[in-house]
Amino acid sequence: MDRSSQIKKLKRIAEFDIVIIGGGATGLGIAVDSTTRGYKTLLVEANDFAKCTSSRSTKLAHGGVRYLAQGDIAMVYEALNERGLMAKNAAHLVRKQPFVIPNYNTVDGYYYSTGLKVYNWMSRSLSLGKTKFLNKEETVERLSTLKQEKLKSGVVYFDGQFDDARFAINLAQTAVENNAVLLNYFKATKLLKKEDGKINGVTIFDQFTQEKIKVKSKVVVNATGIFIDDILKLDDKNSEQSIVHSQGVHLVVDSKHLPGKNALMIPKTSDGRVLFAVPWHKKVIIGTTDTQVDGAREEPIALEEEIEFIITTFNKYINATITRKDVLSVFAGLRPLAKPKGDKDSKEISRSHKIAISASGLVTISGGKWTTYRKMAEDTIDKIIRAHKLPDADCITKELSIHGNVAKKSLNKKNPLHWYGADLHAIESLENQNPAYAEKIHPNYPFTMAQVVWAVKQEFAETVEDVLARRTRLLFLDAKAAIEAAPAVATCMQTLKGKDNTWKDAQIKAFSKVAKHYLIS
Repeated sequence: MDRSSQIKKLKRIAEFDIVIIGGGATGLGIAVDSTTRGYKTLLVEANDFAKCTSSRSTKLAHGGVRYLAQGDIAMVYEALNERGLMAKNAAHLVRKQPFVIPNYNTVDGYYYSTGLKVYNWMSRSLSLGKTKFLNKEETVERLSTLKQEKLKSGVVYFDGQFDDARFAINLAQTAVENNAVLLNYFKATKLLKKEDGKINGVTIFDQFTQEKIKVKSKVVVNATGIFIDDILKLDDKNSEQSIVHSQGVHLVVDSKHLPGKNALMIPKTSDGRVLFAVPWHKKVIIGTTDTQVDGAREEPIALEEEIEFIITTFNKYINATITRKDVLSVFAGLRPLAKPKGDKDSKEISRSHKIAISASGLVTISGGKWTTYRKMAEDTIDKIIRAHKLPDADCITKELSIHGNVAKKSLNKKNPLHWYGADLHAIESLENQNPAYAEKIHPNYPFTMAQVVWAVKQEFAETVEDVLARRTRLLFLDAKAAIEAAPAVATCMQTLKGKDNTWKDAQIKAFSKVAKHYLIS
């Protein structure tokens, strides 16, 4: 399951039913839905799958407590239902996460307890656990580093936590296993049109070989997230801006700053958002921010004020304060939000998704969130069918297991590689067959060379960044360690791909250039 085999398959198909531009959560979800309904499906991604927004989330599969407070009941209900389906269909990647809200006045305790019981009730049979009011002692027992001065009580509720980039890769594998063609590092450069102006295909450009390929298709879907307007310009050079970009920043610190299994949820911050501190891969992710920025970037960079905001806010709630030196990695992501009417703050813009079909037939989906990726895909294909662009076929993704899914009871959570699910035995087999593959890519982390081999042969990894950022997540956990691991990973990939030293050196240099933005000086 690699890129070269997908290119060969592409060239054997005269016409596709659907071509999807964009390989993030939205595009990958549409590819899975489309191909499992029986449509000939192609997805092209200009970079790596989940390179941008879809690998930079807070790693939560959730309904959105903040949206409940804003009164967006429909969205919360939909997201809670989808959260339950994610937990069922990808049990190896989605797990139950307890969140504790500390209350420093009596009124807040009852307010959040009541609101979160409603939140839990809305999830019904897909609930992950009951909301519970905690006294001061119980709150501190769950969050041992929490500041206790004036602490009155706490509330514990349950939501979902997952690995976003790993989920994206497993979605890609699921689509391919169901006969879709998926290509990373292929850029859509032109929309092909008939004499009547209707789209009937797309020209794609191989970023590695510089080859241009014309692909015929009955439908083209624009699922490019933060780059949606770029594709709309290909369709109509006079198209107006349709989205704005909101930046979210996260800091990663050692688990000693928030030991244990419980996450901290701070419901009121100075910027009007909630702030989470969540255990993840034996580290703690703290975030996020909501800063409106101009333009889309593949590698957005955290602003100094965003970093300081997170550190300052987190330190108000824990005993031992963190400093910039404690930050192992900082990552920023951009949210594509529907352009609002009037002067509306980005955190107030609805996260619900929107699907539009232009006069040329281009289908564009915008908005949404990771948790609702499946429903967004279902709605997109349903709308295409209603527009009489494809024959009717039922959606089956509610019951579709994602690649790697295994029963929760068979997961060994103590194994740091349990995120591979059904593929774990294959990783272990590689390590047993070749002692070199059992070697760690960095002495401080459990990732091994077998994962590099697996990433290249089975997970479409083409670059050192693909492996260290989105297949193993080391860049997001510890940027300095990732930079140190890059030469060994590049050497292994060089051998697997039959590349020369020039390729290896260029890969190390390119990765180091990206990774330095994840460091705090």
